[in-house]
Amino acid sequence: MLCLAVSDTGMGMEADTLARAQEPFFTTKGVGKGTGLGLSMVHGLAAQSHGRLVLRSRPGAGTTAEIWLPVAAQAAAEPPLRPAAESHALPSQVVLVVDDDPLVLENSAAMLEDLGHRVIEARSGHEALALMRRARTLDLVLTDHAMPEMTGIELAARILAERPALKVILATGYADFGPGEGTDLPRLAKPYDQAALARMIETVVRGAGPGLGDDTVVPFPKSA
Repeated sequence: MLCLAVSDTGMGMEADTLARAQEPFFTTKGVGKGTGLGLSMVHGLAAQSHGRLVLRSRPGAGTTAEIWLPVAAQAAAEPPLRPAAESHALPSQVVLVVDDDPLVLENSAAMLEDLGHRVIEARSGHEALALMRRARTLDLVLTDHAMPEMTGIELAARILAERPALKVILATGYADFGPGEGTDLPRLAKPYDQAALARMIETVVRGAGPGLGDDTVVPFPKSA
């Protein structure tokens, strides 16, 4: 196993906080200051690579985050190329990703780029609208819902009012909305991994699979 460790000299965490730090949506920050998804997404990314995230911390002694990943024994053999007529790979999409949490935004962009898509990043609904209006080519928007000033549902409504053919995916940890809120939008349940993201994009782009408004739920394994 290979270990990448990062340490800080901050205030550290008490045992109860440390035990819950990797849980989705758990945060000690105030409302609007954090989503509690950063560490859970790192945990999920490590887990899908057959590794793990380990946190070590004590009050007054800072925190160390360790990402353990398996070392490949040898380079994987390149798969044989399939004839073009037999290939069913999804074409590369230009995706506008919107999230007010920088870490979640960075992780989502990295997963999309790893899937072969081109990514445009926005940290708010207003920035997303400005980028959309300047983009010559845009195939898809993946937006967080719980954002200050403009929610994902409000952003989707404004996008579709200007570009009705543009596909929008709502990424959210909220299970329910009010009557009529976002019921016509494909919803990707947060936190999600790369496999769930790829399935949702293919579903939306190809127009097949679950009906609009269905959640794609991918639970992360519990912390060790």
